[in-house]
Amino acid sequence: MPPLNKSSAPIPLDETVKPLVDTPGEGLWISKEDQTRLERQLAQDKIGKIVPVWLSDDSEPSKDGAICLIDQARWRRYAQHDLYTLFHYKQHEPTDGHSERQSWADYYRMNQKFANKILEIYKPGDIVMIHDYHLFLLPSMLRQRIKHMNIAFFLHIPFPSSEFLRCLPRRKDVLEGVLGANLVGFQSYSYSRHFSSCCSRILGFTSDSVGVDAYGAKVTVGVFPIGIDAAAIEKLAFDAQVDQQVIALKQMYEGKAIIVGRDRLDSVRGVAQKLMAFERFLDQFPEWRGKVVLIQVTSPTSVEEEKEDSGNKIANKVSELVAKINGLYGSLSFTPVQHYPQYLSQDEYLALLRAANIALITSVRDGMNTTSLEYVVCQRDNHGPLILSEFSGTAGSLKDAININPWDLTGVAQSINYALTMSNDKKQAMHLNLYERVTTRNVQSWSTGFIKRLISVLKSRNSTISTPLLDRSLLVSTYRAAKKRLFMFDYDGTLTPIVKDPAAAIPTERVIRTLKLLASDPRNAVWVISGRDQVFLNEYLGHIPGLGFSAEHGSFMRQPGSDVWENLAEVFDMGWQKEVMETFEKYTVLTPGSFIERKRCALTWHYRPSDPELGAKNARECQRELEKTVAKKWEVEVMEGKANLEVRPTFINKGEIAKRLVLDYGEEAGQPPEFVLCLGDDLTDEDMFRALNSSSLAPEHYFTVTVGASSKNTLAHWHLLEPVDVISSIALLNGEDTSAADLGPLAVVDGKIPELKPGGVVADEMPGGKL
Repeated sequence: MPPLNKSSAPIPLDETVKPLVDTPGEGLWISKEDQTRLERQLAQDKIGKIVPVWLSDDSEPSKDGAICLIDQARWRRYAQHDLYTLFHYKQHEPTDGHSERQSWADYYRMNQKFANKILEIYKPGDIVMIHDYHLFLLPSMLRQRIKHMNIAFFLHIPFPSSEFLRCLPRRKDVLEGVLGANLVGFQSYSYSRHFSSCCSRILGFTSDSVGVDAYGAKVTVGVFPIGIDAAAIEKLAFDAQVDQQVIALKQMYEGKAIIVGRDRLDSVRGVAQKLMAFERFLDQFPEWRGKVVLIQVTSPTSVEEEKEDSGNKIANKVSELVAKINGLYGSLSFTPVQHYPQYLSQDEYLALLRAANIALITSVRDGMNTTSLEYVVCQRDNHGPLILSEFSGTAGSLKDAININPWDLTGVAQSINYALTMSNDKKQAMHLNLYERVTTRNVQSWSTGFIKRLISVLKSRNSTISTPLLDRSLLVSTYRAAKKRLFMFDYDGTLTPIVKDPAAAIPTERVIRTLKLLASDPRNAVWVISGRDQVFLNEYLGHIPGLGFSAEHGSFMRQPGSDVWENLAEVFDMGWQKEVMETFEKYTVLTPGSFIERKRCALTWHYRPSDPELGAKNARECQRELEKTVAKKWEVEVMEGKANLEVRPTFINKGEIAKRLVLDYGEEAGQPPEFVLCLGDDLTDEDMFRALNSSSLAPEHYFTVTVGASSKNTLAHWHLLEPVDVISSIALLNGEDTSAADLGPLAVVDGKIPELKPGGVVADEMPGGKL
């Protein structure tokens, strides 16, 4: 059977001869007419409507709507080179990061193009099912655009433990991308457990056996072992033409037991382990020498890194093992290992599975192994045993197979002997259970069960909508189009992380540098609206020209370029502070480590340094006491913060400051700001979000973003995980530090990967998740 294309040609037996590969060249121009004709043909395909996604640089010159397809492998490079290898527990050698940033930008853009195409054809109520690691970012990108979209994601490969996922620089992006789905499915329980654990350990999200709490909603995580179309396989396998090939194979190996293996030639498929185990079998069980043949078929790897393996180490290792076994245990008339490094036709493959006495699968890390399922169907009449690696994702659903550890060569050898000497009754009983499992839990059953579970999830949580991840490409494009821009930043938990000692939360050099650059643009009005007092803000940020401040949650304001603080609460009676101080002092004694912070217009009791359980308990009691006494006599409110309680006048809050800043521009046509970015992390910042949501600003002109805890319900329209993500997002707007910034959103906006600026400043803190 001739290869369908050059890249699917058989692996050459001579290792010095490289496989034929396509060269990128100058690209392929496809006219608008050809695009339309192909789209029309695919829309009328007999298996269902198919919509193509054209992967090309948007900035490339068009010839009457034509597109140029250049090096199409680059769109998959990050998925195959970085994700696939790490998810199969392999690590790369460290690099300068340049190629990784380029391939990540292409990966990001590819996901964005899929999102754009889906949105073109999406109708309310549709279910969007997303498959595999090439589209990790797609669920979140869709959720950013349509909050109520019904999204399911299924991963066909293993999901690694948190210790391995930490090694991926873009680990946070991958996890947050998947968490845009309502339902996330995996092949086995261990993979689902690893995913939930990674969300807890890397993102800090709460997770349990049901799923992950992410930004006000529950993302359900489930196990859905996928199957095959067993009826179609059986029909093809027991065809008259295949019957003839089965007869020919049995005649060729008459008197020999046939062990069959069919794998891709990469390190995760365990071909080398299989050959070493077979050698151990022939050594330990000499009575089988000359009576057993291993037919091993290998096809080219899909792993990007191993395609580029100049030394062809895996192929060399396999060839050496084959030669060694055949030299030790073969003869002129018999070769114990028949190695076929090539693609088989469908009929040849099915005939081989039918003729086999044993299937041996020794993958060292695998998602869904279809060969094992197809072998069970093909053994309908012969009942040949299946020896299956416990590291295969299919092993959990095929409990009646002979499970082996491919690293235990002696154990595998003993399992081969056990399978060969098994009684016919035991073979039949084992196979009947496997056959029932494969034919009833087929791909049709899998898809039905997966969709039913999604519908069940949607029904049970129809009132909760998660806050989508900030769409940074939309943020950049809106910012660039605006001439009047307003920024409002909270301080603690937004520009800097929350720390035990509030005095230690000082801004880093990168925060100061980023704010300076942002405030230096005359089109930008930049404000820090914080619960901190004037002294702290003056000391650490007051030297930045063009920066405006609001202290103590709106009690004081300092205009950009001024040193004068305006007291917005000077006419208010502060007699309430004495009663509050007495109550706070009482609970400070009851809570070792806690302390009181006196501000000009507010009092704050901090219990972060205390025992967490004792502090939270006493805080609840203190809050109840204050609400029953002081709050009823005075116009004050008791605000619960992050490990603190604050009492302040009711008319003073960040929302009033936000309203004031927007109104300073004016309300007439053309006067309001064309871009507003408001970020905060706690309840006091919800006042700002509420004020902007109820303002006359066009919804597409303002971005309300909450930062931090995954379980919160918020009025914000977007979320970011932690302060370092805030600074990275602002860096994208500044247009500086491109070497350290995320190229993905910039590539989407520009239509191509932007040039990296040589000699750029290396950021002193980068996104990447908790350690």
